[in-house]
Amino acid sequence: MTPTIGFAGFSGSGKTTLLEQLIPLLRQSGLKVGLLKHSHHTIEPDKPGKDSYRLRHAGCNQTLLATKQRHMLYFEYPEEDRDEPELMECLKQFDHSKLDLVLVEGFRDQPIPKIEIHRPSYGKPFLHQQDQHIIAIASDEALTGAEPKLPLLDLNQPEQVAQFIINWLQTQ
Repeated sequence: MTPTIGFAGFSGSGKTTLLEQLIPLLRQSGLKVGLLKHSHHTIEPDKPGKDSYRLRHAGCNQTLLATKQRHMLYFEYPEEDRDEPELMECLKQFDHSKLDLVLVEGFRDQPIPKIEIHRPSYGKPFLHQQDQHIIAIASDEALTGAEPKLPLLDLNQPEQVAQFIINWLQTQ
C-alpha cells in the first residue's frame, strides 16, 4: 500500500486550502499524489441528462466513466448498506502502482499518520492530545499547550509542510 498521511482538523480550519497548496508543491518534487477526501454530504459530480448520468442512474452498482483525460469510478450503495465509508476500503480503490503518496482529508479518527491543522483563534481543542497518530501540528499562530515533542509547522508556509511530508516519506 502507498504511504498515506492524513490531515485532521475541525471544519473550517483550513485543511482543503492547505492541501490545495501542498499538492502542486509535492508534484513539483516529482511525487505522484493521490487524494482521498471524506465528505458528509451527498455528491453528484455528473450532469443530469448526460449519457453517463443516465446510465449510472439506470441501476449499476459501479460505473466507470473513461475519457482520454480522466476516469471516474462511481460506486452506488443500496439504502441498507449506508454506513460511513471505511478508510481501508476507499484506499484499496486507488491504483497504487501509479502513486508515491496518498493524502487523506477527513477520516480523522482513523489510525494513520496525520498532521493536525490547528487555529488557536477558533477556540477548538487540540486533537493530538487524544490521537497518538498525529505526527505534527500545522498552525497559523504560536502554540501554547501543544505537545512539545511534535514538530510545529507554519500553516502559512505550505513549502515547510511539503518539506516535512517529503522528509517523512523518506522514512516510510
